[in-house]
Amino acid sequence: MVLAIVLVSYFMIVLDNSIIFTGLPQIQASMDLSPAAMAWVQNAYTLVFGGLLLLGARAGDLLGRQRVFVAGLVLFGLASFLVGTAQNEVWIIAARTFQGIGAAIVAPASLSLITALFPAGPERSRAVAAYGTTAGLGASLGLVAGGALADWISWRAGFFINVPIAALMIIASWKFLPAFPAVRGRFDAAGAITSTLGMGALVYGIINVAEQGWSAPLTIGSLVLGAIVLAVFVLNEWRARQPIMPLRLFRSRERTGAAIARLFFAGAMIGFFFFTTQFFQGVYGWTPLQAGLGFLPMTILQFMSSLFVSRLVGKFGNAALLVAGFALVLGGMGWISRLTADTPFIAGVVGPLLVIGLGQGLAFGPLTSAGIAGALPQDAGAASGLVNTAHQLGSTLGVALLTSVAAGASTLEGRVVDAYAGGTVMLAVALVAAIALILPAELAGRKRTATSGTRQSARVSIGDKP
Repeated sequence: MVLAIVLVSYFMIVLDNSIIFTGLPQIQASMDLSPAAMAWVQNAYTLVFGGLLLLGARAGDLLGRQRVFVAGLVLFGLASFLVGTAQNEVWIIAARTFQGIGAAIVAPASLSLITALFPAGPERSRAVAAYGTTAGLGASLGLVAGGALADWISWRAGFFINVPIAALMIIASWKFLPAFPAVRGRFDAAGAITSTLGMGALVYGIINVAEQGWSAPLTIGSLVLGAIVLAVFVLNEWRARQPIMPLRLFRSRERTGAAIARLFFAGAMIGFFFFTTQFFQGVYGWTPLQAGLGFLPMTILQFMSSLFVSRLVGKFGNAALLVAGFALVLGGMGWISRLTADTPFIAGVVGPLLVIGLGQGLAFGPLTSAGIAGALPQDAGAASGLVNTAHQLGSTLGVALLTSVAAGASTLEGRVVDAYAGGTVMLAVALVAAIALILPAELAGRKRTATSGTRQSARVSIGDKP
């Protein structure tokens, strides 16, 4: 029941990040939004979500994970209602901003609950695999659900549906989640302020790349400001007695590699969804529902393959499965990069989608496990915050960078193909990070465990002699 509460709540958050894609044309038409306002309907959510993640993660540690988790659900449910009732540009952008605050609380709290409630070993591996699968399925099914609701009812239905789900999860959380005691400690105010401002400025600069380009003064200024403030944040975390983001988390090559890999993997995949949806509707001429259903082959295989992740991890290891999953997604992205307007969907698109879905199903769980591997109980919130921060920043970075890469093409078909090529490069970086950092760290850990076991056996053997 606890796992169900966590996964359903997290699924709602991830779903909302992609459900809006297929409904954007209706939103624009109903409110007569400008292209810039259209971008901010999505980006306001992303900006606040990415900027407040570390703060949300630390709040769970200091104030109690159950209490903070429920508060995040209340905010997210209320904000979803406000988005669904929006009547103008200011209203919907403000409501999406409010939604981002709730998401920044729920996302890290959900993963830290898994880390705290499930002991290290097979139980946690299965729980984390389910969490990783939820992340992938939420992104994929959001497109299907968004298209279906936009076609059959309204784009507003995709947000109204969050309200009863959030209400049920709030009731279930109070009933079934244990009341974790708050961790005694000081709130790292300087770390909270600098991390939020630095992340916010960095995300804003990345978003502005897609609108005004890399050379725009606002883009340069935001990125430079973000880098300076984040440098101050790192210096503060190094000196703080109880930091919001303990730098000791980065002593682990495995966690560092997982953060880098997740950044680029999330960027490539959110860009893939963003541009493939446009191709289905703009080149194939499909309706929003048809565009959403076009992802079903990938979603189905992703779900089926994820069911075997725990068993495969036990047989081959977490890192080996992650590398295999990344390699499959990279191959599928390279394959679909050959897409043209004349490519038949069944003959030329389904194959790459199946390969990408298989790779995602294998990779998401192990990638999440690597991100929290070896984290101490008191660092559970910070480790989960790092995982979600890498994912959210990667998503923002992916859309901005790939939009910039695709801007030089004169046709939609050309923009999509260029974006796929850029996504292939990002996936290659993620694969290299997994091979160079995560795989060696896991092999070294196994070697230490084996050596320790041998020494223990030797001591027992010597002690048994008369």
